[in-house]
Amino acid sequence: MSDDRTRRWRLLLGGAAEDALAEPGAGEGRILDRDDAAMDGALSALYDREGTGEVGPRSAGLGASAPSVARWLGDIRTYFPTGVVQVMQRDAIDRLNLKQLLLEPEMLASVEPDVHLVATLLSLNKLLPQETLETARAVVGTVVEQIERRIAQRVRTAVSGAVNRAARSRRPKLRDVDWNRTIAANLRHYLPEHRTVVPERLVGYGRRQHVVGKDIVLAIDQSGSMASSVVYASVFAAVLASIRALRTSLIVFDTAVVDLTDQLHDPVGLLFGTQLGGGTDINRALAYCQTLITRPRDTVLVLVSDLFEGGAEDQMLARVAALVESGVRVVALLALSDDGAPVHDADNAAALAALGVPAFACTPELFPDLLAVAIDGGDVAAFAHRMEMGRR
Repeated sequence: MSDDRTRRWRLLLGGAAEDALAEPGAGEGRILDRDDAAMDGALSALYDREGTGEVGPRSAGLGASAPSVARWLGDIRTYFPTGVVQVMQRDAIDRLNLKQLLLEPEMLASVEPDVHLVATLLSLNKLLPQETLETARAVVGTVVEQIERRIAQRVRTAVSGAVNRAARSRRPKLRDVDWNRTIAANLRHYLPEHRTVVPERLVGYGRRQHVVGKDIVLAIDQSGSMASSVVYASVFAAVLASIRALRTSLIVFDTAVVDLTDQLHDPVGLLFGTQLGGGTDINRALAYCQTLITRPRDTVLVLVSDLFEGGAEDQMLARVAALVESGVRVVALLALSDDGAPVHDADNAAALAALGVPAFACTPELFPDLLAVAIDGGDVAAFAHRMEMGRR
């Protein structure tokens, strides 16, 4: 086995594999150099099966005490890239029940911020002491800024263009003529002898909207399994609220329903207004959303939920059917995150699909295009299919 492969196996399996991997006759410290040994120490603090002597892939089993965690956080940022650091932090917080450490501001300041850390902080926000709260808000603010930089311009371009296309004008100025649609609408006026179409009517793009063109309602399931989706959807809602041609509403729900629309100007404060965990009553949330809808044919309702309904399932499906019948474009997202397709209620997903509401997971990068398709009256199911084929 090559030296590099031996080294990698040694880091993967831990100290218990040292003798098994070593070349016969090699001396002490024969596989790892000084930097590797420091990296191995950081891995051992989190993953070694302490006291078992078992040789096998490392798995969660912490032997480190709380005071050493701050040093460990510094070590892993020294020896591993950011993506790996975030995975190790999640392992330490989730598998080893170290959430209590996030209540200490100096510890929190040492953690690499990411969406999963934000979700953890939001689940703890009622427990955060005042001295930690400001640090937590700074961490959340950093992640919100990262997400906004990642998606804001794309959202504004895709969605504003879709709103303008949806507001077609029958008497456009020359520069606003949509020639493709104009030709398609006037093909019966084709003159073969002149090899041209004489348009009886022009179809044009709408001018920049000075009034609200579309209503967007985002209803977000804030049960614990939807944590990353809550973070992304809240930031998207804040960006959408900045588009003058849209009226954006943000609803979060578990067994209760909370309207956070008046906080869309402050996405960090908005996120701290959520409360991750609890049950799920989609029917109740949809009932509230119905009270917000005054222009069904100009409304897109995005339901972000894994569809595990704790309320009245039949009523929930009947309510979706009524929304679709009234002209509302309903989109069901099983997740809005980078985490892939989640565990979800397949029966409810199939029932929604039968109502013309496909249920699928969507990444943050594709959400602006999805929303543009919905606003533009396009085929959301076909978009979902193309997206699924792209993943494969």
